[in-house]
Amino acid sequence: MARRSGGGMTVAEAGRMGGRLVSEKYGPDFYEKIGKKGGSSTATKYGPEFFGRIGKKGGKAVTAKYGPAHFERIGRKGGQKVADLIERAKAMEAESPRPAVKAVEEPIEEEASH
Repeated sequence: MARRSGGGMTVAEAGRMGGRLVSEKYGPDFYEKIGKKGGSSTATKYGPEFFGRIGKKGGKAVTAKYGPAHFERIGRKGGQKVADLIERAKAMEAESPRPAVKAVEEPIEEEASH
């Protein structure tokens, strides 16, 4: 990381340090909260369809940079991850099956007719 003359830190270093300190002080829920506020504010200001427009713009930029096969690769990778997680869950379930739950029948009370 390049240092500025005089031994000061770069803007990137200062930003990283500030982000780390905020994270330590307020925790991860803080970022979720301010992210929702920002998204809500943006939707109010520009309308919900704005997110669709910027999503398409971002998708076009990613396609231009990495090619259309990129989405196919990451889709397969995500699908494989889900399949692996399912297999892991099944294996864990097989190793320690849950105890059988016995159904308990309770008598049905009939209403008294008057």
